[in-house]
Amino acid sequence: MITSTKVRLEPNNKQNTKLFQSSGTARWAYNWVLSKQEENYKNGGKFLSDSILRKDLTQLKKTEELKWLNDYSNNITKQAIKDSCEAYKKFFKGLSDKPKFKSRKRSKLSFYQDTEKIKFTETHVRLEKIGWVKLSEHNRIPTNSKYSNPRVSFDGVHWYVSVGIELNQIQLELIDKSIGIDVGIKDLAMCSHKEKPYKNINKTKRVKNLEKKLCRLQRKVSRKYEKNREGGSYVKTGNIIKLEKSIKKLHKKLDNIRTDYRHKVTTEIVKAKPSRIVMENLNISGMLKNKHLSKAVAQQSLYEFKTMIKYKAERCNIEFVEADKWYPSSKTCSKCGYVKPKLSLSERTFICECCGAVIDRDRNASINLSRYKVS
Repeated sequence: MITSTKVRLEPNNKQNTKLFQSSGTARWAYNWVLSKQEENYKNGGKFLSDSILRKDLTQLKKTEELKWLNDYSNNITKQAIKDSCEAYKKFFKGLSDKPKFKSRKRSKLSFYQDTEKIKFTETHVRLEKIGWVKLSEHNRIPTNSKYSNPRVSFDGVHWYVSVGIELNQIQLELIDKSIGIDVGIKDLAMCSHKEKPYKNINKTKRVKNLEKKLCRLQRKVSRKYEKNREGGSYVKTGNIIKLEKSIKKLHKKLDNIRTDYRHKVTTEIVKAKPSRIVMENLNISGMLKNKHLSKAVAQQSLYEFKTMIKYKAERCNIEFVEADKWYPSSKTCSKCGYVKPKLSLSERTFICECCGAVIDRDRNASINLSRYKVS
């Protein structure tokens, strides 16, 4: 199986400038394709393939106006053109919205590296036309391996390189046991093989204090913007830039804490060596539309949690099953099988009207999920 590995870069000043310029080149190529496609559509033409557009750009590079593109790897523009055309194909198939032009201020900075030209050592990575860039973690990426889809990206604070690496399956002696996982907002997950749930990391004192600090910084920068307002426009001063950088760092710190916790929980579940893991299929997009729950749902990152469980189970040859969306895991009694006609969200304890069993609502759901049978 192929798994993605992401490592932080430690570029010097010259390399940092080159990284920003390379991402700008990718953005320019992406937007150039969108403008060409729109112009062609208005003139009654058909969809332009990436091969035609790459040939056109090769000719344009010879002109004085776009001569600067030769200073950067041609693989950056080549892949940006492919990505832009792929976005249009998905739009035509109804799989996504119409592609939008990338903004210099708001869009994520990233660019592609050729699989044959990217090289890794224990401490450095060689990026085409940028040079050897230091890695913050040593021996994280194997040096003699086949890489897929290498990308360099910027999260507002640091630069990262990510590559797909082929990994062999881990041979574990699995026990004949099925684990059901009931995820939620009150707690991250309740597993059928444990009495206690995995707590919600967002309710801890550490995360709450960081969120309070974030609110204070956001209010502070908002006041500074209002103070430096000139008519209908705002003046961005040096102090505002410093505060915004601090806000980005704090956002990144919170994201790292949450991601680290999800990794620890999913690894612990897989290390129990079950033969099967069953997880409920939640309508996350629908839950995000609820204004009272949207923030809590977004912070839990339940889809990412499911993705982590899925690939870690696959690597250890554990069967991963996603229960049907309409499976009544919470309404069914785990002792006698009686299904309640109604169960409100406020009822945190499941009381069976048939056999009189009293059990925690989430634990009851996790036990039912562990017994789930694929129809």
